[in-house]
Amino acid sequence: GFEIHPDKIQRECPFKYLRLKIEGRTVAPQPVVIRDNPRTLNDLQQLCRTINWIRPWLGISTEDLAPLFNLLRGEDGLSSPRHLTPEAREALGKVQEALSSCQAHRVNPELSFQLCILDGAFRDPLLLIEWVLLPHNPSKTITRPQELMAQLVRKARSRLRTLASCRFACIYLPLRSEKLEFLLQTSEALQYALDSFSGKLSLHYPSHKLFFERFKLAPKIVKSPKPLNALTVFTDGSGASHKSVMTWRDPLTSQWEEDVQVVEGSPQIAELAAVVRAFQRFSDQPLNIVSDSAYVTGVVDRAEHAQLKEVSNPNLYTLLSELIKLLSHREQPYYIMHVRSHTDLPGPICEGNRRADALAAPLVALVTTPSVPDTFQKAKLSHQLYHQNAPALVRMFQLTCDQARSIVATCPNCSKHQVPSLGMGVNPRGLQSCQLWQTDVTHVPEFGRLKFVHVSIDTFSGAVFASTHTGEK
Repeated sequence: GFEIHPDKIQRECPFKYLRLKIEGRTVAPQPVVIRDNPRTLNDLQQLCRTINWIRPWLGISTEDLAPLFNLLRGEDGLSSPRHLTPEAREALGKVQEALSSCQAHRVNPELSFQLCILDGAFRDPLLLIEWVLLPHNPSKTITRPQELMAQLVRKARSRLRTLASCRFACIYLPLRSEKLEFLLQTSEALQYALDSFSGKLSLHYPSHKLFFERFKLAPKIVKSPKPLNALTVFTDGSGASHKSVMTWRDPLTSQWEEDVQVVEGSPQIAELAAVVRAFQRFSDQPLNIVSDSAYVTGVVDRAEHAQLKEVSNPNLYTLLSELIKLLSHREQPYYIMHVRSHTDLPGPICEGNRRADALAAPLVALVTTPSVPDTFQKAKLSHQLYHQNAPALVRMFQLTCDQARSIVATCPNCSKHQVPSLGMGVNPRGLQSCQLWQTDVTHVPEFGRLKFVHVSIDTFSGAVFASTHTGEK
């Protein structure tokens, strides 16, 4: 049967278990050899894996290790060279210091488990079971502070179920009471994180010097939920002309002003650049922004005090960083709204949006009607600007259906989303076997009464079946 070797039985402290050294009151990793001079990607990967394993017991933050983790990027060969930067060596020094001074504590059965969300600057020891840290590479490009807090709560609850098969008696959140009520009603991430939690939510931290300095994870938000009685700026961007446009009506002169710059990249990047310039130019006054880009509106809505993930596009990363900086330090309120582009509705909002569209339009779209006498060419130019579908082109320019479809089919943007259509004389095909058959009758006089041969073919698989009959029906 199964027997335990006598040398494996430990009866006195310290106990060694799963590479941990368990004392009477504390738990610390067993002596770990840190290879402080990795030369290849494989060496660096093993070093980061070892450090990542001991982090929960030492409380080393993700920000401290970021210079080391960033070295994993680059050439993908396992033997590709890697060299430690001064910042990475400083991060290794923090790990060595934590190995000699930091530790976790054993569970006291008489005390309940509690979760405290702290700022990363605190380093004073407490009766800590384990540190729960945020990942180095977030899953979202822009993450709000309340989403980071919810992520910590969710991760800690899952970890406690693994360690002790129980729940937290109390969770301390760095919020004010009115902010907590608001987030419980509006933050879907926090609602999921606290799902089925039966313990206590507290905003008052325990009496320990670690908590003397309070911080607020959800700072004051200056974004207004409703329009302001202030200046309104209209923005637009074009991928064809690479123009980044913002325009507004001067409240003193009632004249339209404009700011047009050339920005390389997609239409979203061009419009994001216009929004960033608007916040830079009108930083000292309340501001309304009207944009026809749902992407840009969503980014601005989430950017204030958010955490930014590193993205591969350097232009986009620079714009997002500047936007978060501007909004996080802004003192005047602002409001942003999304409006559909190319609408013919009346009113000042659509008028301002049409002005921004006209400023961002490529030069080819500004050709006047007398210089383009051909109706087909007019329709092509109109589609380049507004991207109408085929029925709209037929109605506006009195084209045939085939002409309108050809314009849409040759458009590089619309052809990706066009539903395939069948031309004249093309038979439809089935979408699965034996769904749609085609039949024809062939006369073979040599067969006598059964000279009518019915030949049927499955339009999906191409299978052919023939049978003889006394008539064509």
